[in-house]
Amino acid sequence: MSVTTYSYLALGDSYTIGENVPIYDSFPYQTVQLLRKAGYSFYAPEIVAKTGWTTDELQAGIANNKLLPRYDIVSLLIGVNNQYRARSLQEYTQQFEALLRQAIEFAGKNEKHVFILSIPDWGVTPFAKDRNSDTIAHEIDSFNAVNKLFAEKYNVHYIDITAGTRLAANDTSLLAGDQLHYSGKEHAIWAEKLSQKIQQTISK
Repeated sequence: MSVTTYSYLALGDSYTIGENVPIYDSFPYQTVQLLRKAGYSFYAPEIVAKTGWTTDELQAGIANNKLLPRYDIVSLLIGVNNQYRARSLQEYTQQFEALLRQAIEFAGKNEKHVFILSIPDWGVTPFAKDRNSDTIAHEIDSFNAVNKLFAEKYNVHYIDITAGTRLAANDTSLLAGDQLHYSGKEHAIWAEKLSQKIQQTISK
């Protein structure tokens, strides 16, 4: 289908590296596999992410990594640790916008090759059983309202995966062994959504 070999940069935190699942089960790797099956040539994804990272820590991680000047595809999923650590929405707003601008730069200033994924709701997991799940859900929704607003402002793609992650409340197969992060099965759902969006973008 294509002779071009595409590059993909995934920016994020534990959800991007696939904490507690094999690396090939993480959504960036599953996305690339789906794209390859669809006939596209893709390099292995380059991932800048670490469990526990907040927006400012991701900024530092980007600064400390030697990255290519540009990538064909860039995804951004960040914010759960800002919420978990009770960091302010104002701080997230400022830092997320800066990260998104960086992501667009990495995509060769082509905003249509940038994909924001919404923050999953960890409040439904067994790990959060002693916490107020309604409060967590409300705060996650507030953070997601910010990243969705910026997706619209900068005309990048937005993929809502939050609603699906809430199904883990009644389906433990969507959870990894630590009962906090998500299983390869859930990552596959995110990868399917992302790969479909990417195919629509690079086919044009």
